[in-house]
Order: sequence, then C-alpha cells, then structure tokens
Amino acid sequence: MPDPGYRAYVICTAPRSGSTLLCRLLADTGVAGQPGSHFHHPALEKWLDAYRLDRSQFATDRDAVCAVFDAARARGTGPNGIFALRLQRGSFTFFMEQARQLFPGRPSDVARFEAAFGPTLFVHLSRRNKLAQAISLVRAQQTGLWHRHANGEELERTAPPEPPHYDRAAIAAQLEEFAAFDTAWADWFAGEGVAPLRIDYDALIEAPRDVVASILEALSLDPSPADHVAVSTAKLADGVSAEWYAEFVRDARD
Repeated sequence: MPDPGYRAYVICTAPRSGSTLLCRLLADTGVAGQPGSHFHHPALEKWLDAYRLDRSQFATDRDAVCAVFDAARARGTGPNGIFALRLQRGSFTFFMEQARQLFPGRPSDVARFEAAFGPTLFVHLSRRNKLAQAISLVRAQQTGLWHRHANGEELERTAPPEPPHYDRAAIAAQLEEFAAFDTAWADWFAGEGVAPLRIDYDALIEAPRDVVASILEALSLDPSPADHVAVSTAKLADGVSAEWYAEFVRDARD
C-alpha cells in the first residue's frame, strides 16, 4: 500500500470516550505529535485566551483566527512534523466556521483541514455503551473530578468536591446528546467521503498499546513506540456508577 503521506491526524470524539487517555498515550510515543483540544471552547475570545493572544493586536477576526491556528499548529506538532488534534463534537461546528473563513476557496471541509494542517487522517473514537458514557459525564459535572492518574491521585478537577446524586433527567438528556453526536459525526464522514480509522472505547481500555500501534501504522509510522507507552489515567467508574446504571435501566423498564 502506498504511503498516504499524512502529516496530521484528528481524533473526532465526544466527552468521556477515553480521549484523554488516548491523547496521553499518543503523546508518550514521541512520534505522534501532541494531541489535545487545541480549539476546545467554541468562542474566539476563549481561543485567544488559551494562547495568550491579545485581540487588540489584530485588525480583523480573520487575522485573529489565523494567529490561533498558527499557535495551535505549534502546540500540537511534534519533532517529526506530525500535527495532532482532538476535536469534540460540541466544538466542531464553530471550528469549521472559522476554518471556512480562513480557507473560503476550498471545496470541502476535508480540503480545509488539509490546507490548515496537511494531509490528514481522521480517527473516530466512540463509546458503544452510551448510558455508561452519560453517567460518567454527569458524575464528573456533579463532583468536579474529571480524571485521575493511574496511581489514584487527581489529574483534572474543575470544581470543589461535591457528593454525586442520581439524576435521571440529566443522564437521559446526556444519553440523547451522545447519540446525536455519533450521528453527526457519521453524517459528516459520509458527506465528506471520509472513511475514518474507528476506535472503540472498550478496545482502548482493554488493549491501549494495540490501539496506539494501529494509529501509528495508519500514519505510516513505526508502531514499536507503542510498546513502551505508560497507561497514566484510571477509570473513575465505581460502585456508585453501577448503582446509577442499574437504577436507570429499572426506570426505563418501568
């Protein structure tokens, strides 16, 4: 098979899909760029703040967006020139609006990605068990704790600790949104003629190094660095999550 010449890859995903673990593993290879949500919040001011850019230094919004893209490329590119990006579906629409402003003459969204980052591989990371995914997000929102290190220490917290409580309506709403995210990704891939590399959450959890190797191979890179990556995050699901899961299933049945 000829080398596709990828210079970038985009992890297309949604929250609580294992994307933080995957990004850390890929970065740990040393050859797969620095994947992260370089365009996380769907607002230009948030983008500028993330890169410490002063809005007053730019004559137009387009100039400001161009500076953000330059900064994101610098942050996400590794020593071998591979750029890596995680895109959450919730911020995707705003991202593409800005890309269309930067590259108005391109015939497709994929062409705009390539104009921005070079030939691009798309990786779709999803979680089949949407109920578990929804419960995970609701618990993170309630408790403020989003990720732990593998040794149990907190990795990411966004609010002071609060005890979790079962909220059927919140879980149901999140379940519906996650299903909509998967549908939106599928529609975009189909409309753009993209056949993404598909990664499932369960496969990532069960065999993380194999998943990383598959991405390196898709990028036509040596997969052997995947053998040495360290799994540095821990699952947050516990007995409380299991109780919520069972209760939600009972509620739905009743």
